[in-house]
Amino acid sequence: MSAEVSIGSGDGARLAAHPLRAAVLGEVHARPFTAIQTPRRLLHFAFATVGEAAKADRAALTDFCARRGLDGPKTGAKHHRIALGGTTLRWEQHAEFTTYTWEMPSEAGAPFHPAAVSLATPMGSVPQPGPVLVAVDLHLLADKETALPSERLFDRASLAVAENAEGDALFATDFQPDPAGFIRILVLDRGLGPERAGALVQRVVELETYRTLALLGLPEAQRLLPSIVRIEERLPELAEEMRRSGRLADNQRLLNELTALAAELEAGAAASQFRFGASRAYNELVQLRLSTIGERRVEGFPTLSSFLARRMSPAMRTCAATELRQSDMSMKLSRAANLLRTRVDVEVERQNRDLLKSMNERTRLQLRLQTTVEGLSVAAVSYYVVGLFAYLVKGLHDEGLPVNVSLATAVFVPFAVLGIWWLVRRIRRRHISGAEKAPATETDGAP
Repeated sequence: MSAEVSIGSGDGARLAAHPLRAAVLGEVHARPFTAIQTPRRLLHFAFATVGEAAKADRAALTDFCARRGLDGPKTGAKHHRIALGGTTLRWEQHAEFTTYTWEMPSEAGAPFHPAAVSLATPMGSVPQPGPVLVAVDLHLLADKETALPSERLFDRASLAVAENAEGDALFATDFQPDPAGFIRILVLDRGLGPERAGALVQRVVELETYRTLALLGLPEAQRLLPSIVRIEERLPELAEEMRRSGRLADNQRLLNELTALAAELEAGAAASQFRFGASRAYNELVQLRLSTIGERRVEGFPTLSSFLARRMSPAMRTCAATELRQSDMSMKLSRAANLLRTRVDVEVERQNRDLLKSMNERTRLQLRLQTTVEGLSVAAVSYYVVGLFAYLVKGLHDEGLPVNVSLATAVFVPFAVLGIWWLVRRIRRRHISGAEKAPATETDGAP
């Protein structure tokens, strides 16, 4: 919705609306209840559609409508209703699933007759959007013409029956798939009226849909459980090895194993985070639908709420417990790894200190050796210089100059030694100062 949408017309003030105002207001009226006349038969399907599958499903539905000269879903629409003679198709697209609900006429008579599989042929005219998650066969009948649910229709061991808050409807299901794979739900109308019947039917269908989606978290929890148990058992063993270990190699080995366990745990947590969060949200929707319906107990049968509390709540607690164990183990692994990493760092720093100390000692020895060598070098060079001077003086003496060769050589010796020593010292200082200025010069010239 663009920002040009405004409020007011004519000569009055025109106020620019927020770009999301229309979407927010439209959400209140999204997926509205539709009136249903009793008797009626509904076949409800929910398919897993994520990403490209959802786009392909929308395109398939658009093509389905176009081939019949009907209007397809509008761009961005999440629900669409199509009338096909006496049958009505209600299409809805959600975050991770898409539903197709076929509303069909039904003759008053035996519940679930004819079989749902013989009525599901229209679904074959649309490409299957994705794997089937939910298949519901709901039969809405008048209470005067139908008796209470019998064992012929439902499994008595898991049959749940309840009335709505006003007592003008009764609904029953055993949550068990029939031979064709449909979950049967029987709704008996005791004076609901079309509008309230449509609202009740939609809430009951959504109840079964969200119940199934909420339970998708249980297989994920069961898949992760062996890995979590193994990590929980291994962590105390690693902690005990940490307590006894003192060598750097052992600590590094333990740190590598802890890191591998943490990576395995985090990979599982990242993969299951969405599923567990979705299960919590769907479970809340189930409880909200049950609260909205407002069940009243029928003598001799459990209500849907009490049945699901016994069968569904343990699964939800398992998902919550698995998520909590993942979080708890993640913190424990992080603490253990940090402790071990600190120990390894301290050990490495101690080794570095010893290495630097050894390097300093070697440098000191090298300096002493260098000083000794310099002293010897001064003596050796001075010896040669004095020898050359002696040759020079002797040559002058031989030419007749009155020079005492021995005395002149002896006097020259200290001057030669001091001169050579001063020259060697100056050269060494120049080299040292040049080495110290070189890094600074390179740094100053860096871009």
